[in-house]
Amino acid sequence: MQKFNDKFALITGGTKGMGFATAQKFIHYGGKVIITGRNEESLEKALKELGSNASGIVSDVGNMHDLMNLRTEIEKITVYIDLVFANAGYGKFASIENVDENHFDELFTILVKGSFFTVQQVLPLMKKGSSAIFNTSFVTEIGMSNFSVYSAAKSAVQSFIKTFATELSAKGIRVNGISPGHIKTNIFENTGLSSQQINETVKNIITSIPFKRQGEPEEIADAVLFLASEEASYIHGTELRIDAGVSVIR
Repeated sequence: MQKFNDKFALITGGTKGMGFATAQKFIHYGGKVIITGRNEESLEKALKELGSNASGIVSDVGNMHDLMNLRTEIEKITVYIDLVFANAGYGKFASIENVDENHFDELFTILVKGSFFTVQQVLPLMKKGSSAIFNTSFVTEIGMSNFSVYSAAKSAVQSFIKTFATELSAKGIRVNGISPGHIKTNIFENTGLSSQQINETVKNIITSIPFKRQGEPEEIADAVLFLASEEASYIHGTELRIDAGVSVIR
């Protein structure tokens, strides 16, 4: 089924994990994608795997110059965007006592400012029927030790779903969010943990998941593409949880 034929998607953080899986599936269903990544080498690697219907922009959502230049770079490739998936981000985790200003500012810059200005800058290229999707997290629904800053930043992104949906209704642009649970991604890559520590952390996490497994990036991609599709034409201002019930089952 070519349900995204002649459609263009912008996916930030599209070189790995959920963003990359979403790009793959969007292309599979007939669309074209623009992915962003901070690193040219990883961007080129991802583009090679995605094929001729993918384009890339080296862009850091934590850099205001890159964000303000995003529309110009997109317009070199296409004059319109049907889907923007504000996906880029990562986690850093520390106890309340060990959080410093750099930790706090880094997460709010990447997750909150990056998400806001990505969508803001792409809006002029979006027409009636297009879709903006934010990536939040199940951690906004529960309290977790060492997650105070990350959870607060994701809660701010969660609030954008409601406020952007309110403002963009008149333009016919649907705004929704996906709330992933524990997914096999590189979320711990920038935490400073060793490979062994990450493996131990993941092992401990899995015991708390009702399905006793991490989610696959492709399972997130399916949810994103559903929200972007005609099948979800009456879904607006909604956050879809894809977390195996971890946010509600104890």
